[in-house]
Amino acid sequence: MYQRILIATDGTELSNKAVDSGLELARLSGAGVVALKVVPRYPRSYFEGGATVDPAEIKRIEAQWSEAAQGLVNAIKARAKAEGVTVKAVVTKSDLIAEAIIAAAVKHECDLIVMASHGRKGLKRVLLGSETQHVLTHSHIPVLVLR
Repeated sequence: MYQRILIATDGTELSNKAVDSGLELARLSGAGVVALKVVPRYPRSYFEGGATVDPAEIKRIEAQWSEAAQGLVNAIKARAKAEGVTVKAVVTKSDLIAEAIIAAAVKHECDLIVMASHGRKGLKRVLLGSETQHVLTHSHIPVLVLR
């Protein structure tokens, strides 16, 4: 059925449910998994007169975020190994989360993307955006959305 499933996670409780479902699907179908966490870059002030942050501090914070992300995907990998599922743990840096998810799925030749949706509607969706919606509308690879 599926050969390789990309499971995108952000570490939230809802995302963890999607990880559980994605790993179960991989186990049942005999697929391998790519566990992906996209780490955004530290926001920088583009407005004149805005507060500036020491570049060394930015580097330290981004490294901390990357380490936490690697720990997250490594935990998924360890859990999957106990269930007999092969997982490749991937962390990528990008401010364009949805595009990074799609690009990783293409790069790793995945035939399914599994991710969660917070189900925001109306003004909240407009203001906060929807990475899941973006992946759904732009991916040529099938997407399984869990809520």
